[in-house]
Formats: sequence, C-alpha cells, structure tokens
Amino acid sequence: MAAAVREGRLRAGEVVGGALERIRRADRELCAFVEVWEEEATAWAAEVDGRVAAGECLPLAGVPIGVKGRRGLRAAGPLIDAGCVPVGRTAVPGRGTPWQTWGLGAHGRTVNPWRADRTPGGSSAGSAVAVAAGLVPLATGSDGAGSVRIPAAWCGIVGLKVTGGRFPSADRTGLAAPGVLTRYAADAEAYWRVMAGTVAADVTGSLADVPRPLTAVFSPDLGFADPDPEPLALARAAVGRLVDAGAVRLLRDEAPLRLEDPAPAWLALRAPGAAPDARLRGVNDRRLAHLFARADLLLTPTTPHPPHGHEGPGERYSTALTWAFNLSGHPAISIPAGVGADGCPAGLQVVAAHGREALLPAVAAAAEAETGVLVPPGAAL
Repeated sequence: MAAAVREGRLRAGEVVGGALERIRRADRELCAFVEVWEEEATAWAAEVDGRVAAGECLPLAGVPIGVKGRRGLRAAGPLIDAGCVPVGRTAVPGRGTPWQTWGLGAHGRTVNPWRADRTPGGSSAGSAVAVAAGLVPLATGSDGAGSVRIPAAWCGIVGLKVTGGRFPSADRTGLAAPGVLTRYAADAEAYWRVMAGTVAADVTGSLADVPRPLTAVFSPDLGFADPDPEPLALARAAVGRLVDAGAVRLLRDEAPLRLEDPAPAWLALRAPGAAPDARLRGVNDRRLAHLFARADLLLTPTTPHPPHGHEGPGERYSTALTWAFNLSGHPAISIPAGVGADGCPAGLQVVAAHGREALLPAVAAAAEAETGVLVPPGAAL
C-alpha cells in the first residue's frame, strides 16, 4: 500500500476510503471499533497525499491503521509521522472487567471473526479483529499479560510485544509494553523499524538479514502450565515446520525449562500497596538468562486452551504462558500455528532475548512462507 502511494499509483485518500468502506460494511457484526474517525481520517489522508506530492518520502504512506485505547493516537505517533492514517479507536474490555477477553465496540460485544460465539481474546480485542477480518492491515496494541499475543493467537494473526521498558508506558507497574497486530510478518517488521527509529524509505527487506538457522528451545508448559492437548499439538507442528524450513534448530535440552508460576508476582504488582515478589522474579530472570545465553529463541504455545465463549474462561487463565514475559520484559511474538477442531486458530509464541525484537518477525516470515496466512470466513479483504 505504502509503495503504491509513494509511487503515485494510488492516493492515500483512496486507500483510506477503502478501509472506511470495509468498516462500514462489516463492523456492525464484528464490533471491532469504539469510534470511527471518517472525517478526520479523510483529512489526514489528504495531508499524506500533499506530503508525498511535495517530495516527502514516507515509509508507510497512506496505510490505514486502528489504534487501541484512549492514548492510542499518542502511542501511534511514530507511525503517523511515517505516513499511517488512523481510522478509528479499537474496542477493549469495559471498566471493572479485568479478565474479560472481548471488547465493547460501538455496536456491542466484539466477536471472534472465525466464530462469533467465541472471544477474540483481549485486551487488544478490537485491534486483532480489525486486522484478522481485513478492515485494516495494522493495528496497535498494548500487552501487560498477553493482551497482544493472546488475541493474535485466537484470531489467527501476528502479534508482537516489544521489550519491556523500551518505550514510554503509562502502566505504573512496568508490566505493559507497546505492541502491534498484523496479518503479515513484513508488516510487523515495518512497525518495529519505524518504532525503533531505524526506518528507511523502504521498510521491507531486512527480514532476510537475520541469520539462519536460529537456535531454539521448545517448552510445552514453561514448567508450570497445563496446556490442552490440541493447542500444544498445533504449536509442536508449527515448530516442526520451522525446523523443516531451516529457520530454527532445536537444541537438545540439558534440562527442561522450569519457571516459577508468575501469577503471584504479577498479581502482587497489580494490587495497590502489595509488596512485589522479588524472589520469584529473580528466580525466573536467572533461568531465562541461562536459556538465552545458549539459545536465540524460546518457543511455547501462546495459550493453554482454545478461545472460550463470551461467558468467560472460568477458573483458567489464558495468560498462563504469556505473562511471565511481561514480568521479565522479554520481547515476544505470537504467530499462527493452525486451526483447531473448533474452527478457531491457535498460536505459537516465540520469545527472544532483551532488545532482540528483530528476530521475531523473521521467524514469523519463515512460518508464513511455509503455510501462508490464515483468513477467517467472510474476511473483508
């Protein structure tokens, strides 16, 4: 899209107009957006066209995006500077619903585009649905316990969480980090290059610069979780495809990775006035440091179970395999691992050492080359 706008084959106004039309057509059922900014987006697209006509080289010229939350525009500042056009604010869970994993859009409850009776995951629910259903190619998210990676897994797309503390965050606990949801690995990589300030005129092409194979350790449960057989099997199969493609080389495990369950430390940080569990965090930090001293990547299922219904998850935390890396700050990505018997996708989580985000879209690209992308029924592509 951006190349077409930069080269004059399309105008930003046309591209953004197409996204707005897709939202008008589909969002009453999906409820991915809280607000749609038709007038503002049209004006912003005209500004992008003016900047391109004036000779400004915008790496993401005219790309329509959804932004998450009340601070979404501020967090998307570098993307907007690069030429992206925000078309609306995406749905998140309502106040007082800390474990609700579907959002509340302008027209009601946000639904999974693969099965409307299932949650899309949250809290970046609307962003994931908008991308999976083809309304926009990219949407921002934030991830404090898995809020980008879980909806990416359950909607069948790519969800990247950056290294904790790398960018400003309004989260007083330091658990939340910015992230992005995209259909294609190259788009996640483009987001990262813009956010990291390493962007050139063409934000694609550097995925091939990552050396292969990357060394990896697979953990089915991180030593404490209890994943269901099917998401675990889908994750294992996705790892097998990466190995067969020469993208990763699994290391023989000298001893299975055994982290302490991060739940007590995570919940203590979120509780006002509670003392953080420094012992637990210290143990996990040391074990992860040991792993990343000998391996490039850690691979796990993204979630321990498939997407549940809108009534809620019951006593099971969908965050069981993700929130350890909010405590530790490691960057992580969820990539599509396949579709389960219930017709809903599952994800493979890929974790890298601090500051090594660039490895993660490269792994996603290798997986995409093997299996293509997942497209839900009726996606507005």
